[in-house]
Amino acid sequence: MKIHEKYISRCIALAKNGLGTTYPNPMVGSVIVYEGKIIGEGWHKKAGGPHAEVNAVNSVQDKSLLKKATIYVSLEPCSHFGKTPPCCDLIIKNKIPNVVIGTVDPNIMVAGNGIKKLIEAGVHVTVGILEDECNELNKRFFTFHQKKRPYIILKWAQSQDGYIAPLEKLEKKPVWITNTYSRQLVHKWRTEEQAILVGTQTVIDDNPKLNARDWHGNNPVRIILDQNNRIPKESEIFDNQTKTIVFTDSKNTIPEENTTFERIDFKQNIAAQIVDSLYIHNIQSVIIEGGLRTLQTFIDANLWDEARIFTGKTTLGKGIQAPLLPKTNSEKHLIEKDELTILKNHD
Repeated sequence: MKIHEKYISRCIALAKNGLGTTYPNPMVGSVIVYEGKIIGEGWHKKAGGPHAEVNAVNSVQDKSLLKKATIYVSLEPCSHFGKTPPCCDLIIKNKIPNVVIGTVDPNIMVAGNGIKKLIEAGVHVTVGILEDECNELNKRFFTFHQKKRPYIILKWAQSQDGYIAPLEKLEKKPVWITNTYSRQLVHKWRTEEQAILVGTQTVIDDNPKLNARDWHGNNPVRIILDQNNRIPKESEIFDNQTKTIVFTDSKNTIPEENTTFERIDFKQNIAAQIVDSLYIHNIQSVIIEGGLRTLQTFIDANLWDEARIFTGKTTLGKGIQAPLLPKTNSEKHLIEKDELTILKNHD
């Protein structure tokens, strides 16, 4: 492995520690190297907190070595004032002579300006090391800034015979198709994405909390579709414990402390209206957990980036058919006896 790739790879590994905690900021890792040894490293841990470069510089014990060192960073250092000062200024102030960058920041507030500022200050800058890997690391951030919408993950569980739920239910709770390990993995995913979306019938049938109670981490923003205001007010999603956005066509809505109502036209392109609104709400990623009508709405509009499909050992005999996806390359994993299929939308 080439020396630059070795250290950018370390930056990526560090950055992944921030998955689910940095929104709306990207995940970034940084490493400082002097004479072939890492003398400092850090990652961005939380929005509003120090950036990766700041944490890396602060971790260096002998600051005099910075004038002879190289700082590696997975994403272009910022050049603007946000909640924290520009990282470019920190690099320049500490007279770090060499900067190696994985990929350019797509945010128009940065987008090459950080690189330009460093070069104008006499810093030697190298760009594009493990660029594809760095872009994949921040696929949510890049999708948000380049496509002006959240990164969209579809998720469902289906039985061996292709059903996602029985036709009738006796109780308002989920019918489990997968094992406990698969269900815990889903809760882990919920901590990694900024929001979770379900339709009206899912809430009425299951009365879900839509939180991450089986995994330590942040609860996602809850996004609910409720065209005609049918969801009972005593439902778990109205507990005001987590930010909740309800898309409706009804005028009879009363916003509460942690619940917002957004009106859309359900006779038009529903998926497009939703992602446009979520962009305004600064939502960078959303995991859509069903049911059939909601999932198929986004599939038919070709507004999805990834699909994660569990196939359990359960057989239902009859029920609600699983959504239909266009054929694309997939990868498969085993979660105990459940099969997890992951598909990417390359359109």
